[in-house]
Amino acid sequence: MTTTSVPEFQHRTVLLDEAVDALDLAGARANGIYIDGTFGRGGHSRLILSRLGPDARLIAFDKDLQAIANAETIGDKRFTIVHDSFATMADALAERGIPAVDGILLDLGISSPQVDDAARGFSFRNDGPLDMRMDTTRGISAAEWLATESEKTLEKVIRDYGEERFAFQIAKAIVARRAVEPISSTRQLAGIVAGAVKTREKGKDPATRTFQAIRIFVNKELEDLESVLSQAFNALKPGGILAIISFHSLEDRMVKQFLASKAKVEQPDRRLPIRAVDLPQPELKLLARIKPSDKEVDENPRARSAVMRVAMRLPSTGGLP
Repeated sequence: MTTTSVPEFQHRTVLLDEAVDALDLAGARANGIYIDGTFGRGGHSRLILSRLGPDARLIAFDKDLQAIANAETIGDKRFTIVHDSFATMADALAERGIPAVDGILLDLGISSPQVDDAARGFSFRNDGPLDMRMDTTRGISAAEWLATESEKTLEKVIRDYGEERFAFQIAKAIVARRAVEPISSTRQLAGIVAGAVKTREKGKDPATRTFQAIRIFVNKELEDLESVLSQAFNALKPGGILAIISFHSLEDRMVKQFLASKAKVEQPDRRLPIRAVDLPQPELKLLARIKPSDKEVDENPRARSAVMRVAMRLPSTGGLP
């Protein structure tokens, strides 16, 4: 098979062993059904496949055409790649007649090849077209969005998705510049932001938060995450494992709150005559919160903000095992 369509950019999978270990692929679980919600460059999927039994299945999702091209080089009958967001998980499982799965891994980060390829427009470090779409066959590019959106909405997106305190100044500067010329390159946008942001944390580029915000918005990342959390929970068998790797506070907050909502229940007034068997029971058991080791961060600085949360679905009746 040829891989000429996949650009030569290096990617190091964050929390590789820890994430696959969390799925607990030993024993009878080795022949289960699993989901890799973001194939990326296949680090997690390939390691999962190496540990699965002959009757297992692994279904991976990705919106990125380059990731799909990479996935199609895996010649394994147990493996299926879906060119779509993980937010289509429920439909994808229904189409394949799969009622439930044994484990789900969601890696919410973007891959290093996406960042390093200037033609994708994700990074301010290299000049390129201002695209930022994970799936270049759908939706509008960042440049198209910046050209037409209102100043008020620009400010809201940059503030809410980028947690940028200079969102007002940046939005105002974008609107002023686009009245003079189209904003079509990453270098243009980075320069506009740098001119609007007068102070920034030491060692952090002024454009970091704005680029993050626009990327999240253009790709509907938080909407997809909100959608997939309930789908993933509903897809898990009792005893099934959900492992989610986040890379910034907005994602991690959503994941943490969702898992907590399923792991805790509001207890009724103890004075009420309710039998113990009828008391509300948690639906998830929180298993772990894992950060990359110092060694991994030294070798791959992009791992420094990662955090993985792991939970297990409990039986629908009865409490903790």
